[in-house]
Amino acid sequence: MTQGTQHSADDPRNADILISINGTMKHRREAMVSVFDSGFVLGDGVWEGFRVVGGHPVFLDAHLDRLYEGAKAIMLDIGLDRTALTRAIYDTLDANGMRGDGVHVRLMVTRGVKSTPYQDPRVTVGPATIVIIPEYKVASVAGSRRGLSLYTVHVRRGFPDVQDPKLNSHSKLNCITACIQAYGAGADEALMLDPHGFVATCNSTHFFIVRKGEVWTSTGQYCLGGITRANVIALCRDNGIPVFEKSFSLTDVYGADEAFVTGTFAGVVPVRTVDHRRIGWEAESDAGAGPDARGPMVRRLQALYQERVAADVAARGPRA
Repeated sequence: MTQGTQHSADDPRNADILISINGTMKHRREAMVSVFDSGFVLGDGVWEGFRVVGGHPVFLDAHLDRLYEGAKAIMLDIGLDRTALTRAIYDTLDANGMRGDGVHVRLMVTRGVKSTPYQDPRVTVGPATIVIIPEYKVASVAGSRRGLSLYTVHVRRGFPDVQDPKLNSHSKLNCITACIQAYGAGADEALMLDPHGFVATCNSTHFFIVRKGEVWTSTGQYCLGGITRANVIALCRDNGIPVFEKSFSLTDVYGADEAFVTGTFAGVVPVRTVDHRRIGWEAESDAGAGPDARGPMVRRLQALYQERVAADVAARGPRA
């Protein structure tokens, strides 16, 4: 089991990383927030995760768009404009000497410290808490070939008037309970349905299928506005690949030619099985590298996505 798309080999350098807490660099052992912090007490905050390639956070503008939109939705004042927050991200990378590839950053913003552990935002007594955690973290190459096993769980992605799934909030219990059910069933990740029984998304990635040369993904109404998801849809449109955001059922999934998931950390990753049903391809990788679940569409999209990542990094120029 690959433990989902976020799994990576331990890197000893992470034992000594410096973490930014409201602009102050703290050694990992000393990095902590108050027990009265809104994020700890209630999961009241928004966050983003992004890869660093060539010393640059990839697709940073899109990630900041989503962060500030989410903060506005819950009336959270981040306290820094985009320019200042971008500088804080690069300052954290520079403090750790991270000017190349193989880094993943988690940016977290909570409403700040409360005078008492209570949900009302008006008992917040300080500015927002901004934490930036950079780690040496590389997606498994074998995982990007071998693929994931998914299991359809009973936990649904709900209506936006309950908790809007488009909000990238710290309150992730919905996804956590889905993940628990999936790994309890021996799978890597959960496949989640929408309130109508159609396929919505996975607990930490976005889900696609390929049928007769067409790429299908959900309507997007019941999932986070994924950055990689949007890039893959755009890549399909730019390269003449028919792509559809639509409602489809598990029957469509089980009969698919290929399936894959997308996410910021791992990019485009094939799906090997869904609910113990083999989806698509199974071959031996080149040079005895183990099983390969990638079909022709996944291989093509992986290559196109890497080109788009490289173009985004190149547009920002080399790090000094």
